[in-house]
Amino acid sequence: MALVTTRFSRNFYVQSRRWQRRLIFIAGGLVVGAAAVALAILSDRAMFAFHRLREAAPWAVYMVTPLGFGLTAYLANRYFPNTGGSGIPQAIAARTLSDPAERGRLVSVRIAIGKILLTLLGLLAGASTGREGPSVQVGASLMFALGRVSRRHQSGLILAGSAAGVAAAFNTPLAGIVFAIEEMSRSFETRTSGLIIGTIIAAGVTSMAILGNYTYFGTTEAVLENWRDWLAVPVCGVAGGLMGGLFARILIAFGAGLPGRAGRWIKSRPILFAIGCGMAVALCGFLSGGAIHGTGYAEAKAALHAQEALPIAYAPLKMLATIFSSICGVPGGIFSPSLSVGAGVGSEIARLFPETPAGALVLLGMVSYFTGVVQAPITGFVIVSEMTDNHELLVPLMLAALIAQGTSRLICREGVYHALSKNFLPRPPSSA
Repeated sequence: MALVTTRFSRNFYVQSRRWQRRLIFIAGGLVVGAAAVALAILSDRAMFAFHRLREAAPWAVYMVTPLGFGLTAYLANRYFPNTGGSGIPQAIAARTLSDPAERGRLVSVRIAIGKILLTLLGLLAGASTGREGPSVQVGASLMFALGRVSRRHQSGLILAGSAAGVAAAFNTPLAGIVFAIEEMSRSFETRTSGLIIGTIIAAGVTSMAILGNYTYFGTTEAVLENWRDWLAVPVCGVAGGLMGGLFARILIAFGAGLPGRAGRWIKSRPILFAIGCGMAVALCGFLSGGAIHGTGYAEAKAALHAQEALPIAYAPLKMLATIFSSICGVPGGIFSPSLSVGAGVGSEIARLFPETPAGALVLLGMVSYFTGVVQAPITGFVIVSEMTDNHELLVPLMLAALIAQGTSRLICREGVYHALSKNFLPRPPSSA
């Protein structure tokens, strides 16, 4: 009898612990979903306020953007360290670390609050940044805070929070799962797979409850109709891969610190450097008629649905503006801006293939450039397909992603997120 009682107590304890773990993941998913939706709504309002200012007083941009960049960089350095840039490299590094205190430097409630506030401030100043990367760090931070209750599963909680952040930000649950496997962990963790999916579902349900069930870029049925159309696939793959690889290499170089006098000057005067980058973004905005500010969502959607032809210089100017917004320490993502640059690439290639549906080439450009930047081809074609509810174009998107990955590696050996994550890890002691 005593043996039966002992077994029952042991089984009850094990089952209660499992259910406690499941509830932590699901509750975390609800919180992450709400945070991602709040960031999305506030980001749209911040961008709207900036564009209203630019329309009312165009000259004000040359003051607001540089000073806004300087203020954002100052607050990030002074009060919210490790919030700069996308936030995805910080989340990747946090999973790599094993010490909870070291993880807490990269993902915490304080980091989540600072990331949200400074991302909004950057967009309010006209930065060419997105909110999806910050959603990943915010999601990882909130799940890590819940992980204080279950320390054994902190790595899985960070992974789940990151995936839920992507899923809720884009309303793409499948892309959230793929992102977790390919980019965040680069492996499939069977022990936590069910918990990660549960977290993504909870975040997705929260997002849909507030914003409704929508496709990020709207639906499109663009297809490649004949063999001539397919000739555009390698062109998009090579062009997107080259530009994406160049973009990634520049960000990695600045992230690691430039050598020599230039690097020392930037390190000793980060606020002044941020102000200079802000002025460069303002000039890019002037040359593009204001099109490069913000996430680039509206421009990409207009190009996809053939509502408005993007200017010839849109893609390079948007790329430059995103570089200047990213290298100066202003918190903000490169996810949406990369898709927007890719839309510009596809829009330009459409001029070479007038018989091919322009929407299909815009999608190919998005996948190619994004894959060139992050070198995660599966995430690239899955997320673009899911954001547009277009599955007829899936095979061409796959091919373009593979070509873009191979082309990007000719310029940059590693995807931007994983390369930048190394800057947040302890440096190995140098041998004497």
